[in-house]
Amino acid sequence: MSSGAGSTARAEVRGAAHRAEANPVFEALARAGFVADGIVHVLIGVLAIVVAFGGDGETDQSGAMLTIAGAPLGFVVLWLAALALAALGVWQILDGILVRRESQRRKWGARLIEWAKAAVFFALAVIAAAVAVGARPDPDDSVQDASRGVLFVPGGPIVLGAVGVAIGAGGVGFAVVGLTRRFVRLLRMPSGRAGDIVTVIAVVGYVAKGLALLTVGVLLVVAAVKVDPEDAGGLDAALDGLIALPLGPFVCGGIGVGLIAYGVFLVLSARYRRL
Repeated sequence: MSSGAGSTARAEVRGAAHRAEANPVFEALARAGFVADGIVHVLIGVLAIVVAFGGDGETDQSGAMLTIAGAPLGFVVLWLAALALAALGVWQILDGILVRRESQRRKWGARLIEWAKAAVFFALAVIAAAVAVGARPDPDDSVQDASRGVLFVPGGPIVLGAVGVAIGAGGVGFAVVGLTRRFVRLLRMPSGRAGDIVTVIAVVGYVAKGLALLTVGVLLVVAAVKVDPEDAGGLDAALDGLIALPLGPFVCGGIGVGLIAYGVFLVLSARYRRL
């Protein structure tokens, strides 16, 4: 393909992406995706608090989806959530296409971040749809099965350890974004006291989300070092591990409160996010 034809093709793709993002129905669906993700995080936070102080439940996305499924017309809510989350995933893909940076390296770095977010939203949409049709997914088992497959191939422990480090680094990144308030650039912040309240909720939420991801990453690194997939797990296993530590229930409960705050922030993002 000549450079001129390539430039024309890229311009057409960007034009199509711009037209899609200008569609008000599509934008409304994408904003609804933030609400769906926020509700899931609020429920995870509530379940984490319940489990921290002796209750029973699955403190992960599947547990939150199963809670929704148990409510009247829960399967309808799950299908709507799946649609909204998938729309938000598509929106992130388009954002990746349209991203502008001063260098190719920074542009592709930003694109990969946006597309990684899209993958997360698509995964949540799949979980919501699966639970809506009666599935009962177990993320801890899935992580252990995947870890088992990775560990017992040449170089597998190194790969699994690298994944754990990456997830842990993502957790640290979340905390840094919260503490430095970088999220503000993504929002049209309300003025006055309302803006201060949104900021406090976001800081608490980002730090708690970061700590949760860091704990999951540590579990994967431990599994890689010990070459034992049983030590791997998702958020549910991570919080179970924290509960076993001194003052663990209070740490777990604090993370639960923070995840509720992060969920509230996501719901508020549906109103204030720059899209």
